[in-house]
Amino acid sequence: MKTILLPTDFSENSWNAIKYALKLFEDETCTFYLLNIYTPAIYHVEYVLVQPAQFGMYDAVRDNSVKGLEHFKERIKKEFKNPKHTIEIIAAFNTLISEINDIISEKHIDYVIMGTKGATGAEGILFGSNTVHVLKHVKCPVLAVPSGFEFEELHEVLFPTDYGVKFKDRHFIPIFDLISLEHTRVNVLHVLDGYGLADYQKANKETLKTYFKNATYLIHEVDKQTVEEGISNFQLTTRINLLVMINNKHSFFTNLFFKSTINQIGFHLNVPFLVIPAKS
Repeated sequence: MKTILLPTDFSENSWNAIKYALKLFEDETCTFYLLNIYTPAIYHVEYVLVQPAQFGMYDAVRDNSVKGLEHFKERIKKEFKNPKHTIEIIAAFNTLISEINDIISEKHIDYVIMGTKGATGAEGILFGSNTVHVLKHVKCPVLAVPSGFEFEELHEVLFPTDYGVKFKDRHFIPIFDLISLEHTRVNVLHVLDGYGLADYQKANKETLKTYFKNATYLIHEVDKQTVEEGISNFQLTTRINLLVMINNKHSFFTNLFFKSTINQIGFHLNVPFLVIPAKS
């Protein structure tokens, strides 16, 4: 059975990610945890301590959070009617990352699935700040679903790598849980840097091949372009359904996404993006 965490701010973007998750795991027995983080509009610890009336505001905000979660829960039951799916709700007054990591540990979460932008997401911004923090700090595979993306079967997966990660089972289990060995092709993309592979990279490449030996996969090597350009150009020639990366602070992932801000990524991402932590 899968356990999946669905953070929501009740935006349409978050509802779209929830729909994607429900369809992605349509045939599996799952428990989905709907999570909403609420914070009173005015909250200072010192002020609450000396102003008991503030607790009324606290209760009202919590009530709104619970009502929103219950509404989404009922909407799921009404629109999907899947007996294999159990829906639980969690309203929490906490920081987003702390609460998510606590739930991951307590509930043994397999995936966090969320939208790329929240209710206040601006046009032209690829990922909202909450998504950025989750991608960087959550100790669990995270699947970010772009606004308006409609579910489609995973036929073509793009897996960019610099072979900088010492691959382990935990890096591939989340991938093989999602894809069909019969119907999905994994496209491994390596951007050449002109210096060739170091010995450790060659070893990691061979390890990667052993993991994909029972799957359909191709290794693509391109040069004279950045990683961003390599991903963008690949998307122009192949209709991918999922982009997968391993978040290793010592690999190109960090340089690609977090050297400044994830909002300035040099390519337009219009497919779901699975980020797998290098370390659990």
